[in-house]
Amino acid sequence: MAKKTAEEKVASAKIAAQKRSETARKSAKKRAITAEEKRLRKVYEKMPRNQMDIADGLIRRAAFMRVTLEGFEDDLGDKGSVEMFSQSDKAAPYERERPVARLYNAMNKNYQSIIKQLSDMMPKPEEGSAKPGEVDDGFDGFVHGR
Repeated sequence: MAKKTAEEKVASAKIAAQKRSETARKSAKKRAITAEEKRLRKVYEKMPRNQMDIADGLIRRAAFMRVTLEGFEDDLGDKGSVEMFSQSDKAAPYERERPVARLYNAMNKNYQSIIKQLSDMMPKPEEGSAKPGEVDDGFDGFVHGR
């Protein structure tokens, strides 16, 4: 077996460090998704059990989307939503929307749709269900009665 040169050792160390970094990033994302899923389950804990069985997949998707959207937001905040692009060395560059901006917009729309679906699955408040010390002004009944 041949000995590794100093350059090969450095290259191997860099690759190993990149793999550790990628693993740590994925692990952090999984933890963030789990925390978001827990938060959403608490928000929708009053959902009827038969509805919660249906909502389970929506909650998992919404948690993934929110964490992913936050990553996209960081990228867009750092690098902007447009970039200079050129088809070739001879063509003049022009501004175009970055692919991550397009992904962000599509995923955000889907996330909002899922959150609306989940909210619509929640039980409607009873008429005159103002909390003690509050006056029922009819607003909640109007909103939920639409």
